[in-house]
Amino acid sequence: MPAGAGAQSTMPRTDADALPVPAEPRPEAPAPVPGETVVAGLSSDSVSITADFDGSDILIYGAIRRESPIPDGPPLQVIVTVEAPSAGLTVWRKERRAGIWVNADAVRIGAAPGFYAVATSAPLDDILLPEWDSRYRISLSTAMRAFAGEIAVESTVPYTEALIRIRRNEGLYRLDEGSVSVIDQTLFRADISLPANLVEGTYKTRIFLLRDGQVVDVFLAPLNVRKVGVERWLYRLAFDQPLLYGIMSLAVAVLAGWGASAAFRKLRRP
Repeated sequence: MPAGAGAQSTMPRTDADALPVPAEPRPEAPAPVPGETVVAGLSSDSVSITADFDGSDILIYGAIRRESPIPDGPPLQVIVTVEAPSAGLTVWRKERRAGIWVNADAVRIGAAPGFYAVATSAPLDDILLPEWDSRYRISLSTAMRAFAGEIAVESTVPYTEALIRIRRNEGLYRLDEGSVSVIDQTLFRADISLPANLVEGTYKTRIFLLRDGQVVDVFLAPLNVRKVGVERWLYRLAFDQPLLYGIMSLAVAVLAGWGASAAFRKLRRP
């Protein structure tokens, strides 16, 4: 038993013992140092995908709010990311066996964004420290959330690199270094190009302020991407009534085939 635990006092209790002892005044805490925060906006908070949709451009602009003069040292840097909803997928490695290419090893990625764009005010490796990149998952390689299931390969790096390479070729993953304009360490703007093959969902826009490779502040804003018109109707029909959608697709294919056949027969006639 610790010393003094359970011990009872033999001194008589007085009224003065019941009075609360006034607490000693605490020293005043130092005033917080004024920081730098982002005030930003988007040219549009929604993107409509129509039948003739061929991509779109989003302007992201803002300013840095501060209560003190601009600190000395390296200049302020800005990183802007636009991220689509994530989904799981499997990356296969092909091998040539008996003269044909077949699927060999595979890695199941638990979550990878369908679209991911990174725009920076300077080369990414020069303005962002690796530990801060791992914390906020800013770069393309860290955008992959996790690996699902048992990993049967020695290294997952070639598989994530292959996925990034494929989606960069499709315009779905992009790193635009030096595309963010920063004026007097106070105003900034970034133009993000969205491809035509966007997936539907709520996209997440993030704006990072950095000094000395460290993140000073983060601003978040949603971007809604939705199909409208005929595209929306067909999209919902495929999920809500797949049987009807399949019958309609079959009917369209039959009519297209019959029409093409009739046209060729007509052209062959003398």
